[in-house]
Amino acid sequence: MSLQRLRIQPRIARHDLSLSLICSFDQRNRRRFLSTTPTSNATISATSTSSPAEKPRRKPLTKEQRDFLSSALRVNQAGELAATLIYTAQTPPLVNAHPHLRPLMAHMYAQEEGHFNTFNSLIAKHRVRPTALYPLWSVLATGLGWSTAVMGREAAMACTEAVETEIGGHYNNQIRTLLEMFDQWEAEGYEVGEELQSLVNTLRRIRDEELEHLDHAVDNDARKAEPHWLLTGVIRLGCRGAIWVSERV
Repeated sequence: MSLQRLRIQPRIARHDLSLSLICSFDQRNRRRFLSTTPTSNATISATSTSSPAEKPRRKPLTKEQRDFLSSALRVNQAGELAATLIYTAQTPPLVNAHPHLRPLMAHMYAQEEGHFNTFNSLIAKHRVRPTALYPLWSVLATGLGWSTAVMGREAAMACTEAVETEIGGHYNNQIRTLLEMFDQWEAEGYEVGEELQSLVNTLRRIRDEELEHLDHAVDNDARKAEPHWLLTGVIRLGCRGAIWVSERV
């Protein structure tokens, strides 16, 4: 009887071991299939299928557009050079006769100098050739400033009125051309670069400051200059000619 018990006990032990292994395996599988935690394979798959952020679409400039921008920077630099020279020549005789104009003349000159420095930087940055007529414009601008100041306060202010009228319209035309370009790009699904947007903002700021000078001139009796229509007409015609030439030469 004891011998039979000894033979049966190993069988029971082996049977219990097998049952425990099976139960353990079933529990592990059950926990695995009931778990809500994603597996590493799922994580890798999700990562690999995510698409990178798309780069903004920028349309390359055409030759015509590049030529327009180069021409705009060149003529703007030349115009601001002329403005600084006009005020430099006007200030001594004008302030000697009318000391109260010293702060106004200093303010307008400082703004024109800032405009000139802005376009100097843009010309250098984009490697645009300055106008070849620098020496000529320098002489003419100095002569215009000095002669109108000697003619009197009204004539000097009429000179500013005439110049700023033409320059304000000139900047408006450039801004309008750039905005039309932007509208065309956006209609085609392209984005406008930050550099060109910054250029438009710069042109708007400078235009507004030029028109401020126009208001100062009118407030200081520019339209009392005699003969006003002839003086301003000649100066405006000269400005249009200088703009046309500087865009090309």
